[in-house]
Amino acid sequence: MAAAKTNKIGVLMGGLSAERDVSLKSGTAVHQALLAQGYQAVAIDAGRDLAAVLVQEEIEAAFIALHGRYGEDGCVQGLLELLQIPYTGSGVLASALAMHKLYSKQTFASAGILTAPFHHFRRGEQVRLEDLAFGLPLVVKPVQEGSSVGVSIVRQADQLEAALAAAFQHDSEILVEQYIKGQEVQVGILDNRPIGAIEIVPKNEFYDFEAKYTDGMAEHFFPARLAPALYEKAQQIGLAAHQALGCYGYSRVDLLVTEDGDCFVLEVNTLPGMTALSLLPEIAAKGAGLSFETLVQQIIESATLHIKAD
Repeated sequence: MAAAKTNKIGVLMGGLSAERDVSLKSGTAVHQALLAQGYQAVAIDAGRDLAAVLVQEEIEAAFIALHGRYGEDGCVQGLLELLQIPYTGSGVLASALAMHKLYSKQTFASAGILTAPFHHFRRGEQVRLEDLAFGLPLVVKPVQEGSSVGVSIVRQADQLEAALAAAFQHDSEILVEQYIKGQEVQVGILDNRPIGAIEIVPKNEFYDFEAKYTDGMAEHFFPARLAPALYEKAQQIGLAAHQALGCYGYSRVDLLVTEDGDCFVLEVNTLPGMTALSLLPEIAAKGAGLSFETLVQQIIESATLHIKAD
C-alpha cells in the first residue's frame, strides 16, 4: 500500500529506549514535513498503550520514527503486522537482526562482508585481555543499543573495567571488538539502492552520542573523501549489508574504510535519524537532490506490510 494523503498516518516517536529524546526530534520533523505536504498525520508517543492508541486514532499507515529498543528491533513492526497497519522501513526479522549486533555480524560474515573481529560476553562472564584473540586498543559495546550508547574505546588495560560497566549498564550482552582504524563513512540506501556516501570526522575520539546530536561536534564531507573506485566499493558494500539482513526501503549503513581499502561494516540502521543533524537526509539532499519533505514523502509512500495475511 502506498500511503495516500487521504490516509490517516501515525508518526510513531518517543518510545521507551535510551534514544527517546532523539526519536522525539526525528518524529517532530517528520510530522511537520507530512503536514506541510497535505498529509493527514498525527504525532503518537509510542508507549506501552500503543496498540490501543493506534486503534482509537484509526491509524491507516505508520511512519516509524522510533530509535532503539521496542521501535527499531522488530517489536513495533510485529504489532503493526498484527493490526494490519502498513508501516515504513524494514520488517520484523530484518529489524531484529540489524538491531542485534551479534546476529548481524554473523549474518555479514556468512555473506562475505567484512566486520571487525569480536568476542561476545554475557553479564557474569569474565572478560580478560589475555583471553582475547586481539590486543589493545579495542571497542566495547552493548549488543542491542543504537546511537553509540554505552560504547567505549579501550586503549589502556586500566580502562577496561569501566568500559565493561558502561556497556553492561545498557544490556546483559556485550561485544568486545578489535579496534579498526579508518575513515568513518556512512552509506545512504533509499528504495533499496545506494544514493551516496558521507564521511564523518568527529571532534571526539569517535562518532559518539554527543558528536551525533550536537551541532558542531563533527565535520561532514560529501561525497566521502575516497578514490572513485573505493567510493563505489563502499556504496556496494553498504547495499550488500542492507540486503544481507533483508532490509527494505531505506537504511543507513555505517562503515570504517581503512588505508588499505578494506570496508568494515559496523552496523545497518534500519530507522536512521531524521533530525536536522541526521545523515540520511543530508545524503539524500546532496546525493539524490531530495529535499527533506520529498524524502519523507518517498518513505511514507513505501509503507507496506511484510507478512502475508492468511
